[in-house]
Amino acid sequence: MVIILVGGQWGDEGKGKVIDYLAAKADMVIRSQGGNNAGHTVITEHGEFKFQLIPSGILYPHCTCIIGNGVVVDPTVLLKE
Repeated sequence: MVIILVGGQWGDEGKGKVIDYLAAKADMVIRSQGGNNAGHTVITEHGEFKFQLIPSGILYPHCTCIIGNGVVVDPTVLLKE
Protein backbone atom coordinates (compact mmCIF):
# COMPACT_ATOMS: atom_id res chain seq x y z
CA MET A 1 0.00 0.00 0.00
CA VAL A 2 1.18 3.52 -0.78
CA ILE A 3 0.06 6.53 1.28
CA ILE A 4 0.82 10.04 0.06
CA LEU A 5 0.40 13.02 2.38
CA VAL A 6 0.05 16.35 0.59
CA GLY A 7 -0.46 19.68 2.33
CA GLY A 8 -3.34 21.82 1.13
CA GLN A 9 -1.86 25.12 2.26
CA TRP A 10 1.42 26.71 3.28
CA GLY A 11 2.23 26.63 6.96
CA ASP A 12 1.60 24.47 9.97
CA GLU A 13 -0.90 21.79 9.00
CA GLY A 14 0.33 19.01 11.25
CA LYS A 15 1.85 16.97 8.42
CA GLY A 16 4.86 16.00 10.53
CA LYS A 17 2.64 14.57 13.25
CA VAL A 18 0.67 12.51 10.75
CA ILE A 19 3.84 11.24 9.08
CA ASP A 20 5.27 10.21 12.45
CA TYR A 21 2.09 8.24 13.17
CA LEU A 22 2.15 6.54 9.75
CA ALA A 23 5.91 5.88 9.83
CA ALA A 24 5.51 3.48 12.74
CA LYS A 25 4.14 0.93 10.23
CA ALA A 26 5.75 2.16 7.01
CA ASP A 27 8.64 0.58 5.15
CA MET A 28 9.71 3.91 3.69
CA VAL A 29 9.20 7.65 4.23
CA ILE A 30 10.14 10.04 1.42
CA ARG A 31 10.39 13.79 1.64
CA SER A 32 9.94 14.94 -1.94
CA GLN A 33 10.13 18.75 -1.80
CA GLY A 34 10.51 21.80 0.42
CA GLY A 35 13.31 23.15 2.55
CA ASN A 36 14.24 23.82 6.15
CA ASN A 37 11.96 26.84 6.55
CA ALA A 38 9.50 24.80 8.62
CA GLY A 39 9.99 22.03 11.10
CA HIS A 40 8.23 19.47 13.20
CA THR A 41 8.84 18.11 16.67
CA VAL A 42 8.39 14.46 17.58
CA ILE A 43 8.27 13.41 21.23
CA THR A 44 9.01 9.79 22.14
CA GLU A 45 10.06 7.93 25.26
CA HIS A 46 13.65 8.65 24.15
CA GLY A 47 13.22 12.42 24.11
CA GLU A 48 12.17 15.34 21.96
CA PHE A 49 13.42 15.47 18.37
CA LYS A 50 13.17 18.51 16.09
CA PHE A 51 13.39 17.97 12.35
CA GLN A 52 13.51 20.42 9.47
CA LEU A 53 14.96 18.29 6.67
CA ILE A 54 15.16 14.67 7.77
CA PRO A 55 11.88 12.72 7.54
CA SER A 56 10.53 11.83 10.99
CA GLY A 57 10.50 8.18 9.94
CA ILE A 58 14.20 8.21 10.84
CA LEU A 59 13.17 7.38 14.41
CA TYR A 60 11.94 3.94 13.30
CA PRO A 61 14.79 1.46 12.61
CA HIS A 62 12.72 -0.53 10.10
CA CYS A 63 11.85 2.56 8.05
CA THR A 64 14.02 3.68 5.12
CA CYS A 65 14.05 7.48 4.80
CA ILE A 66 14.74 9.29 1.55
CA ILE A 67 15.34 12.99 0.92
CA GLY A 68 14.29 13.57 -2.69
CA ASN A 69 15.87 15.81 -5.30
CA GLY A 70 13.09 18.40 -4.86
CA VAL A 71 14.24 19.22 -1.32
CA VAL A 72 16.42 22.29 -0.85
CA VAL A 73 19.12 21.01 1.50
CA ASP A 74 21.01 23.39 3.78
CA PRO A 75 24.11 21.34 4.70
CA THR A 76 24.53 23.12 8.05
CA VAL A 77 20.96 22.31 9.11
CA LEU A 78 21.25 18.74 7.84
CA LEU A 79 24.41 18.08 9.86
CA LYS A 80 22.84 19.55 13.04
CA GLU A 81 19.91 17.17 12.71
